[in-house]
Amino acid sequence: MSVDNTLTLNNGIKIPKVQLGTWLMNNDEVKRAVQQAVKIGYRGFDTAKDYGNELGVGKGIWNSDIERSELFLTTKIPTNVKDYKNTKRAIDEALTTFGLDYIDLLLIHSPQPWIEVNRVSDRHFEGNLENWQAMEEALKAGKVRAIGVSNFLKEDVDNILKNGEIIPAVNQIEVNVGHTPWDLMKYCQSQRMLIEAYSPLAHGRLLTNSKIKEFAKKYRVSPAQLMLKYDLQLGCVVLPKSDDIDEMKQNLELDFTINSRDMDQLKRLEL
Repeated sequence: MSVDNTLTLNNGIKIPKVQLGTWLMNNDEVKRAVQQAVKIGYRGFDTAKDYGNELGVGKGIWNSDIERSELFLTTKIPTNVKDYKNTKRAIDEALTTFGLDYIDLLLIHSPQPWIEVNRVSDRHFEGNLENWQAMEEALKAGKVRAIGVSNFLKEDVDNILKNGEIIPAVNQIEVNVGHTPWDLMKYCQSQRMLIEAYSPLAHGRLLTNSKIKEFAKKYRVSPAQLMLKYDLQLGCVVLPKSDDIDEMKQNLELDFTINSRDMDQLKRLEL
């Protein structure tokens, strides 16, 4: 499968189906990874302020031989920012850091600051709406081309849908074999929101799983390729992370189809 294959967001913008995830890469590593990825066909890159590597991603894009308009860049508002003023500042700071005129996709990284996740029940509905107001304004001003959310549950999505002006383009959540949040995915898709699957390889923990290896052998692909194709056939954008050139190439070679019977089995796997 070519990375040139795209899906269409609810505002008509095309988004690459396979993008390079950059979590846990430092600025030097990510600069090299982005440059390598562009050379072998990647056109989409996912980062975040909280990853601490926006500068490196920007340098990787600047030092590639591809026109900016052919590349798709996603970044995210810092999780500890939950007010209008600082959201506006964060957007402008991101543009400066990247050295770019616009961001293709801007997300609220999480409904809660990381320090509160799984420990505090406050979903920060008002703060997320302040994020969203500033992001809607950035979209109208041409600073970003699409806006969305990440790690949002149904109640968080509903808060934006009921009180915002623009429907989020995506919800970026963890989706992989053995961890497929069906109800949330179906709900978002019913609202014309695309699902972006982060950790599509389950943080690498399933690459040696005997059941996954058995399915992969049947299709003469690697376990990673099988898992990526699973998410793609669910209609997701996938964000595999790697700085290894051979792995990056392999993650683009997805020109096969998992048959419906095997997809049903994969959907039911408990791993």
